[in-house]
Amino acid sequence: MSKNGGDVSDHVTTLLEHPDIVKLRTAIEAHAAVGADKKEGMARAAVALIFRAGDGGAPELLFIKRAEYPADPWSGQVAFPGGREETGDANLADTATRETREETGIDLRRDGTVIGTLDDLRPQTINLPAIIVRPYVVLLNRVESLVLSDEVAQAFWIPLDALRRSESWSEATVLARGIQLKARAFRHRDNVIWGMTERILAQLLALLD
Repeated sequence: MSKNGGDVSDHVTTLLEHPDIVKLRTAIEAHAAVGADKKEGMARAAVALIFRAGDGGAPELLFIKRAEYPADPWSGQVAFPGGREETGDANLADTATRETREETGIDLRRDGTVIGTLDDLRPQTINLPAIIVRPYVVLLNRVESLVLSDEVAQAFWIPLDALRRSESWSEATVLARGIQLKARAFRHRDNVIWGMTERILAQLLALLD
């Protein structure tokens, strides 16, 4: 992934000039992202918040819906592309790049420009694995058809303007590992964004607002 600049296409140039992305990039550069200390036995992971220029150049954010796997604690949930750090990863940026390519076919090393990171997060329930997640915010230099892995049931883009509408957010009843919970959530058609994905998204929107 190229970091904050380099030779980019007209696609990413359009994104860079959009007022929301200008504001977001300025806010991220001014924000000292909080890293979490890795404790013994705690895994690390990284996700990518990937923006593309949609209709009229308006920013759109990529989400995936994870396939249903009984052993996956986030099975069937809406998420950002990403996953756990592996031994061959040089750093968490490499983790986000590798996982995004495996899950969606997007090559962030070739086609992505990182504009910064958000604060590290941990799951808020003891029923989930002990893991630290680092979110990377990325502008996509060009858009090609997605190639989804077996781990991903579907992928979709949501306009940033839609995510910023307060009326789109509400308390929802969600199902997590067979347990019903009340959670703040964003609804997109039949999909509900909640949990850690919602917390990461909330960080992003707070920088804009």
